[in-house]
Amino acid sequence: MSKVSNYGVKDVKTLEGIEAIRLRPGMYIGSIGIDGLHHIALEIISNSIDEFLNGFGTKITIMTLPDKSIVISDNARGIPVGIMPDGSNSLESILTRLHTGAKFASDGSTGYNSSGGMNGVGAKAANALSSNFRVIVKRDGKIYSMSFEKGKKSIEMTSKVNPVANETGTLIMFKPDETIFKEGIDLDQKRLLKQVQELSFLCKNLEFSVIDKDSKKIVYCSKNGLLDYVHELAKGNELITKPFYCDAKEGNLGIEIAMVYTNTYSESIKLYTNNIPNSSGTHLTGFRSAMTRAVNEYARDKKLLKEKDSNLTGDDLKEGMILALSFKMPDPVFSGQTKDTLNSSEGRGIVERLVSKEIRVWLENNPNDAKVIVSKAFLSKKARDAAKKAREASRKKSGSVLSSVLPGKLADCSSKVVSECEIYLVEGDSAGGSAKQARERKTQAILPLRGKVLNTEKKDKAAALGNAEIRAMITAFGCGIDADYDENKLRYDKIIIMADGDVDGSHIRTLLLTFIFKYMKGLIESGHVYSAIPPLYRVVKNKESVYLQDDAEMVGYRKLHPTEALNIQRFKG
Repeated sequence: MSKVSNYGVKDVKTLEGIEAIRLRPGMYIGSIGIDGLHHIALEIISNSIDEFLNGFGTKITIMTLPDKSIVISDNARGIPVGIMPDGSNSLESILTRLHTGAKFASDGSTGYNSSGGMNGVGAKAANALSSNFRVIVKRDGKIYSMSFEKGKKSIEMTSKVNPVANETGTLIMFKPDETIFKEGIDLDQKRLLKQVQELSFLCKNLEFSVIDKDSKKIVYCSKNGLLDYVHELAKGNELITKPFYCDAKEGNLGIEIAMVYTNTYSESIKLYTNNIPNSSGTHLTGFRSAMTRAVNEYARDKKLLKEKDSNLTGDDLKEGMILALSFKMPDPVFSGQTKDTLNSSEGRGIVERLVSKEIRVWLENNPNDAKVIVSKAFLSKKARDAAKKAREASRKKSGSVLSSVLPGKLADCSSKVVSECEIYLVEGDSAGGSAKQARERKTQAILPLRGKVLNTEKKDKAAALGNAEIRAMITAFGCGIDADYDENKLRYDKIIIMADGDVDGSHIRTLLLTFIFKYMKGLIESGHVYSAIPPLYRVVKNKESVYLQDDAEMVGYRKLHPTEALNIQRFKG
């Protein structure tokens, strides 16, 4: 029998503005952890940056107080103050009513040609999720002040004459609500400094001051913008090309890019739309298309690619690339309030169109750098082709039988229950033979490795995949590498490195761990990788054997037995 339900119209509720934000904060700021805390701070900072982007203000100050309040101020125009057509106070409406602001005007009268805060939500979210929120505005020769608690007005607006008549700007002081941010309301100072430094690169000549609760002040002001940024991102690595820089505009759209290549095999990309950080989007798609086409056309024209060679891909051009891309446009469309992905369809076309020509001109004017980029991309292409062959070889094997792929090397176990299987990586064929004789055939596999494995940290992927020992491990493990890594396909629960206890053995162990960490990091993080540590010495005394781990233990043993004649055996393979 079903229960009687009183569910009806009385249960339908409409949440308005501040109430909705407080009930579902994750919808507006992404999370209520440290990420969300930094998000609301950046929303307020972004409003000051929007003023700078449109020609107003020269300084932004961010201060954290001992009571964990955050103060953000600028010397821009100041939030408009007055009575709106509907009779409401503009200052109160801007900070409490969703989708209310000065950035919605379509006639350009406000000066906002580009802005990160196009939804009229950011400042309201910060206000709603703060236990206390105060705003001070300086404009029109006056100082206006208003206070809020949890998004609701607590003190009516006051005004007084500003003794500095021409002074303008906005100051906002707020304390995040501990009932919302239950993990704590302390901003991560290192993270804040990093974020502000990034913003300084994006806002050439805008001065940022960060003052912590101990009154320590750090100032950021970049003179060269994105060029400074890519050099900062490249710190510790060797630059192998000169930086490429482009700042192009078309109407009220603009793209600024700085790019450089290093001697590494990884990619570092920083994307922004109206100074809001993104992880992906149509602007990146447009850049990749422009870069790929320009480099391929140049390489074909200059005979750097042979007729039989296929074109380089966007993935080939990633290795060693450091890119900072800043896109400016009115009314951008993002994936959500956190603005992680730019979805504006025009982003791809405008970026591709503006950047293609600039890249081609730069390649023509810097032939040595162009050759380096093509050569590096071509090596990446070779590695990609080698990886494809390795995947195909791996897929050909059936069950645990690898004799057709690894003849004479792998002595596999018979069990197909992954959780009980383990593979031993053994140094040398002779040690491998001994291990095969001593193993439990059902659950233990032996893979002998000849000599020292390639140092994959110093070699690119093409060289790594060209190494027989590395290919043998990749195929035996079965889980793939890099983008193809899939732990569910791992054939052994434990991968055990068995190297000698001497210096050479330690070196081999390090090389194997380097390879696994670089290409199959998940194996280490999931606890599948082990090291068998053999003793280096055996001491026979009165027909009894004592095993010593290393030279240090041997020195200690000798000190305890200084006058005795010892039968010492040092293991080597």
